[in-house]
Amino acid sequence: HCASCHGINLEGQPNWRTFLENGRLPAPPHDETGHTWHHADGILFDIVKRGTAAVVGGNYQSDMPGYGESLVDDDIVAILSYIKSRWPKEVRDRHDLINRNSQK
Repeated sequence: HCASCHGINLEGQPNWRTFLENGRLPAPPHDETGHTWHHADGILFDIVKRGTAAVVGGNYQSDMPGYGESLVDDDIVAILSYIKSRWPKEVRDRHDLINRNSQK
């Protein structure tokens, strides 16, 4: 599900910060060069389950669908765990801090 857009090496699509002609952003990388690690686990889980547009709300448009109909919660947790396992230790540590602060 993920690699078709985010890349087999989590590299994302080219120019992922530049809006496409349809007004949507390309898939970001999920490695340390992207912004995935800036979000707490709860947000990441929700995005995978419901899709980016559903989480952001308003009129936001995204090509990232929700996978709640095809993936069980344990699958989503496993996917996010794999992504995080590829981050360098310092990025994982910063992400852990984001998670701790999001629970306050």
